Amino acid sequence: MQDKVEERSLVNVLNRLRKDGFKTDFKVTEGGALTTMDEKASFTPEQVRITDFYRFEGETNPDDMSILYVLETESGIKGTISNSYGPYADEKVDNFLKQVEDLGKNLDKKDC
Repeated sequence: MQDKVEERSLVNVLNRLRKDGFKTDFKVTEGGALTTMDEKASFTPEQVRITDFYRFEGETNPDDMSILYVLETESGIKGTISNSYGPYADEKVDNFLKQVEDLGKNLDKKDC
């Protein structure tokens, strides 16, 4: 049985997700669209679904809190995007994901 701390580290979760096909790293552009890191594909909130998410907290500093979103696009591209909490959060990422949630395209995950 794996140690829970090891299982819940960002690196281990990302490695498991990559094995499950979530290989693309996403970002949000200045214009507010979700795009692949190489910007070869761009998506609106209507074209994206949040399939899962994971919250992480730094062991020694609560300011190290972050969240990893697991996303799938209508075109089948699967990947992740992360963001911080509080004053370090990227407002563009927050706004985009809020729009996805407002469309009801998010997973209601109670076990965070």
